[in-house]
Amino acid sequence: MTAIPSFTGDANPYGGGDPYADYRTADFPFTRYANLADRRLGAGVIAANDEFFAQRENLLVPERAEFDPERFGHKGKIMDGWETRRRRGASAEHPWPTAEDHDWALVRLGAPGVIRGIVVDTAHFRGNYPQAVSVEGTSVPGSPSPEELLGDDVKWTALVPRTPVGGHAANGFEVSVEQRFTHLRVNQHPDGGIARLRVYGEVVPDPEWLEVLGTFDVVALENGGRAEDASNLFYSPASNTIQPGRSRKMDDGWETRRRRDQGHDWIRYRLAAQAQIRALEIDTAYLKGNSAGWASVSVKDGEDGEWREILPRTRLQPDTNHRFVLPDPAVGTHARVDIFPDGGISRLRLFGSLTQEGTSRLTARHQQLGG
Repeated sequence: MTAIPSFTGDANPYGGGDPYADYRTADFPFTRYANLADRRLGAGVIAANDEFFAQRENLLVPERAEFDPERFGHKGKIMDGWETRRRRGASAEHPWPTAEDHDWALVRLGAPGVIRGIVVDTAHFRGNYPQAVSVEGTSVPGSPSPEELLGDDVKWTALVPRTPVGGHAANGFEVSVEQRFTHLRVNQHPDGGIARLRVYGEVVPDPEWLEVLGTFDVVALENGGRAEDASNLFYSPASNTIQPGRSRKMDDGWETRRRRDQGHDWIRYRLAAQAQIRALEIDTAYLKGNSAGWASVSVKDGEDGEWREILPRTRLQPDTNHRFVLPDPAVGTHARVDIFPDGGISRLRLFGSLTQEGTSRLTARHQQLGG
């Protein structure tokens, strides 16, 4: 087990130059999973008890937080994050907040799932970060309102206990609760600011929903697909290729460094469950001078299955969505796209439906995780 680094205490006041020069961070092992709090999946910060200095929605902005030392507004320094006012005590004799005082924000995950790790990022909050944070999770079907989530009948499970954090740092927490969650409650004790929230885990889709859909994208992140590994992640993550919608810019896809050998690059995926694939798409949107030259797609059934090519090596065009109907359905649990020799693709879509075995396994896991 890799130890998770922790950061506590103030960062130094900003002294000019690159504001990230003294930023404290680490390589957290759980970041290989998808960010379930990604707005592209439909995540949102649906409520907060206070956002006096900076709006709660900043928590889920995909880009890293920015800092402009000259930017002030009518309420004070404008920060790129969620920042609450300073809490005060009840009287002059007791001007300090109590141990129970805290601020909170409710986060709807973009896709329900099992959480493997959380990053509470306090970038640029050097002396105004919370003393400690805690995170709780719950699973509520449908689209509950903030009032419903805060009702007495909703059970919250501790994912991150109240833990001291550091300013201007990526505070990472490993989560070991084997349960499916739909919403989080992020608490900062007693007040302060958080720049970004990242929630890494595995999507666990609703099998009844997928059954009603019939034919769907069996490798899509929102449906429970996952990019397990890739040959190269130099410019962008492989999980971009299974995000919802079409790519809107070059770095919203997967691009590898330039090869100077005779090899090629690839991504390996795990499907939502065992599925029967009938058609596929390979999109190179916004990859114009750096799209892959050729691509092939293979599938295998089970961890020990053999790879079978379902799309032979095919020429790709830049900035184009390529569609292929398979002559015969292909059954598998995993897929692999190989690109030649390097470059990138923006999206991979594998259209089909779950087999009876796939539906049974997915339903059993969904029930086991409290879905």
